[in-house]
Amino acid sequence: MDDKVRRILRLMYRTNLSDNRPLGRVNNVEHHKVARKVATEGIVLLKNKDNFFPIEDRKGLTIAVIGENATRSMTKGGGSSELKPKFEISPLQGIQARYKSATILHTMGYQSGAFNYDKVLPPTMNQDSLRLTAIETAKKADIVLFVGGLNKNHWQDCESDDRQQFGLPFGQEELLNAIYGVNKNIGVILISGNAVEMPWLDKVNALVETWYLGSIAGHSIADVISGDANPSGKLPFTFPAKLEDNGAHYYGDTSYPGVNLTQNYKEDILVGYRWHDTKKIKPLYAFGYGMSYTTFKLSNIEVDKKIYSKGEIMNVFCNVKNTGDLKGSEVVQVYVGKPNSKVKRALKELKGFHKINLTQGEEKTVRISINVDKLAFYDESISNWNLEKGDYNIYVGNSSDNISKMLKIKIE
Repeated sequence: MDDKVRRILRLMYRTNLSDNRPLGRVNNVEHHKVARKVATEGIVLLKNKDNFFPIEDRKGLTIAVIGENATRSMTKGGGSSELKPKFEISPLQGIQARYKSATILHTMGYQSGAFNYDKVLPPTMNQDSLRLTAIETAKKADIVLFVGGLNKNHWQDCESDDRQQFGLPFGQEELLNAIYGVNKNIGVILISGNAVEMPWLDKVNALVETWYLGSIAGHSIADVISGDANPSGKLPFTFPAKLEDNGAHYYGDTSYPGVNLTQNYKEDILVGYRWHDTKKIKPLYAFGYGMSYTTFKLSNIEVDKKIYSKGEIMNVFCNVKNTGDLKGSEVVQVYVGKPNSKVKRALKELKGFHKINLTQGEEKTVRISINVDKLAFYDESISNWNLEKGDYNIYVGNSSDNISKMLKIKIE
């Protein structure tokens, strides 16, 4: 009990009870700058056909911003993920603030219904009317930015209930197809906390995954689509091509959603990219994937030794060169796999990564250090971690399915 009390008092004296520590500030300009930077670096560019992004602000350009998520609050609802910020900049507000010369048009296109803690209230507007208005708006524009995805409603990105569909909800797929019929210059700004099915992907020129970015969301999105910031985010999970490609759904209803409230985790430890890599299932977008407005090349990939022992540090070296025309950031990723393991293991697992920022033409060497002990597995036979001896494969690349080089080491 005394130990618990000391921890509480220690925190209190480090924050607001110390006479030598001035009171802090909340929601100030410095905080806004940090929030904007963090949000911008989290945005992932997934597709960019013919350099659709970045979009230059110029007179004579008309941009149609279509979609409810362009104006809908994404800090409310969702359960424990709900926030109460002082303000929230919507994607539409961010785009309007950044694009002063271009003409910005906006219409909802669809409506999801109001959020309520017990249920989702039905839409108050006619969906057909919204769709027709969106089509007419798209006809008037040079570029369509479709701002869609999920939200914090029940059966969306929310606690207590799973999503009811893998595809885009609220008729967004039908709306995208209708817009494509009148304007084929489409970029999608996807706002979601998870993957969605994309049968419409071939019909759009560009796609960015922006997640839920908080109170400065709109400015961060505008920073990326305008080119003020070069996207550098990487996917933290796999985007499967179809729902059945997921390990939980691969085995049918007995695995998910289960039978009589009982679920069998038949995929075992092969979760996410481990499942796709090991089962050789091609994802729509792989774990660790993310594009940039510039290009990079990885070379001279090597480890400092070929043989390691327990407790040692393995150093992986890699040269990274910015081969494009803009300053940007790349993330070097190191995966490790144990062939012929005595237990079931994934083909490879992420063990280290390093993000590096490079100017045009610049080249630097990255070092990623990995404690050999981190290659151990939990051995049920001894109820403890066990570092298996033998050969290991080291994979170095910039996503789980884009490996530049594989190296071999041994642990004795």
